[in-house]
Amino acid sequence: MEFRLTPELVTLSNQARSVGEAAASKRSFREDSWLVGSDREFSLTLAERGWIGMTWPREVGGGGRSALERFVVIEALISVGAPVAATWFADRQIGPTLLQFGTPQQQQRWLPGIIAGTDMWCIGMSEPDAGSDVAAIRTKAVADGDDWIVSGAKVWTSGAADADWMYLVCRTDPAASPHRGLSEFVLDMTTPGIEVTPITDMTGNQHFCQVTLDQVRIPGSNLCGDLNASFQQIMRQMEHERGGIDRLVSNRNLFEHARDRFGRNLDGLSIHQRHLLRQRLAKAESLYTIGRHMILVEVLGQSPPGWSAITKTLATEFETEVANLCGDLFGPSTMLWNRTSRNICYAPGYTIMGGTTQILRNIIGERVLGLAREPRLV
Repeated sequence: MEFRLTPELVTLSNQARSVGEAAASKRSFREDSWLVGSDREFSLTLAERGWIGMTWPREVGGGGRSALERFVVIEALISVGAPVAATWFADRQIGPTLLQFGTPQQQQRWLPGIIAGTDMWCIGMSEPDAGSDVAAIRTKAVADGDDWIVSGAKVWTSGAADADWMYLVCRTDPAASPHRGLSEFVLDMTTPGIEVTPITDMTGNQHFCQVTLDQVRIPGSNLCGDLNASFQQIMRQMEHERGGIDRLVSNRNLFEHARDRFGRNLDGLSIHQRHLLRQRLAKAESLYTIGRHMILVEVLGQSPPGWSAITKTLATEFETEVANLCGDLFGPSTMLWNRTSRNICYAPGYTIMGGTTQILRNIIGERVLGLAREPRLV
């Protein structure tokens, strides 16, 4: 089988890497740029090059390009640490969701701002006490004429403090079963009744936020998809969120830095130590290659249902292993505050965001492998 990219894709990847390097050079660290690297000016650069909405239909202003073209651009940008966070959620999943479930009027209203790189979006899904259980969402939307009045709270809402729009999941039928009665709305973040509180994580970053909604009025025309049918829509949206290259390459730049420093400078190490170091570096590189090929299966539309749960699990556990490996390689210096220690502190979040590894392994077992559920004790 031929796994090499075509010359045209290699050229495109090199262009993206060059553009990304120039933007990443302004950052103090390069890891996790799709989450914490928010730069609205760089969003305009991406838009000018047509690198937002690359695969979307030309009729709605998208690039009409192939999934492989988008793959190589995104891989290159995030691998070098380009600050893409201001456009990332909209490009990765909001746009595709609007294209699949939104009305033509909604697409005409919201897609142009995403494609132009001027509108930043956040996702109002997770809630306090709900964890990764979407069915436990309690934020309620009550009909008031043609509008909806929303009250509740969202948490771990990345980028909410700077967002222009929120894609919001609410409970619109409290009498329905937990997996039913949910609906999705587009919320203007300047609407009265919204309070955004940034959450400082242990690295000092504040991209996570808690959002409190108190009697917030949303026009009925902002309902996206069918009323009380959000759960099925969320499952489709999560495939966009979980199945991409972003998670696999989040801390790729740190790994390359450690590999180049230690893999080529073995002076002072015993033969045994050299073998162990080479084995660990080779294992990490092999896992990266395997993960990349698995993601490409999905990019090319060749994956079975539920495949994104597999790629997300592998990618986030790989990210954690990379952080720990780099910590071991840099040794005592990791006890000081630097990009390596920062990545170690940040790494526990990898296997939680976007669905915990435990939940995803259940999905893999039940929905992909068809294993029987463990009987519950009464």
